[in-house]
Amino acid sequence: MAILITGVAGFVGCNLAVEFIRSGNTVFGVDNLCRGRQENLVSLETHVRFGFAKVDMSDLASYRSALSALQTREQITEIWHLAANSDIPAGIDDPYIDLRDTFMTTFNTLVLMKEFGIDVISFASSSAIYGDLGDRLLTEDIGPLLPISNYGAMKLASEAAISAAAECFLKRAYIFRFPNVIGAPATHGVVLDFVRKLKGTPVKLIVLGDGTQQKSYLHVEELIEAMFFIHERVQERVAIYNIGAGDEGVTVRFIAEETVRVASPGATIEYGNGNKGWVGDVPRFNYSIDKLRALGFKPRMGSAEAIKKAINQIVAQELSQ
Repeated sequence: MAILITGVAGFVGCNLAVEFIRSGNTVFGVDNLCRGRQENLVSLETHVRFGFAKVDMSDLASYRSALSALQTREQITEIWHLAANSDIPAGIDDPYIDLRDTFMTTFNTLVLMKEFGIDVISFASSSAIYGDLGDRLLTEDIGPLLPISNYGAMKLASEAAISAAAECFLKRAYIFRFPNVIGAPATHGVVLDFVRKLKGTPVKLIVLGDGTQQKSYLHVEELIEAMFFIHERVQERVAIYNIGAGDEGVTVRFIAEETVRVASPGATIEYGNGNKGWVGDVPRFNYSIDKLRALGFKPRMGSAEAIKKAINQIVAQELSQ
């Protein structure tokens, strides 16, 4: 029996694959390598219980062919679907990016799951599905859901498609609503952006927005722990859980100052105007993990601690390149 991870070359996907391998599972991975990186799979590619195929999952015929070939090696019983466009501004500029890479990858995954008799899916959704609700507490049953980015809209559409598939053929669906996830190997995100800016101009860091944006951050290690925790304990047909640090988060100003302290001490920080870094950015949100806590999971790191750990990891990552 094997697990398939879509988007396996992304930083969450490759970390998830490592944990499944450590647990004794066979892991197959697919990725179009648009956002993910082949080098993230170096430690996995020689493992006897790992297989990889580069494929455009928005192309149903190509996806079917790759999945069929992997199935001949070992039967896939469950899919962890992480593949998506992770560049929100790019999706604002060109809405077809999220249609193709975020929604159609989900839609085609469900089509092939039905064809191949795979009836359990774990889906990486996002806090972006909630939209900008200011200081309202974001619980799993809040509504209406009004995303303000194409990324959030396509994640919400993907949740809807999964819900419909559960009525038709899925035995179980886990929908994990991610917060801002940080760690290594980083492929995108505010910390990586700041570190790379400081590599280019060590004396000054230019920040989009005025630095007051405040969000909760979760380290990828704890994200994976939380997903496994839910997966092992919940037997609902469609299980929806917010995953996060459970605190009020930290400001972009805090992240900028901490990144400068580690990566380029003495650099000045130049802030922009307004509390949004880009169109589709949610400047503040209050993310409830009460449902996750009621299940018995308690994050070990708050947002500030997770940020500090990720900064050190990402600085080390960038220095090695």
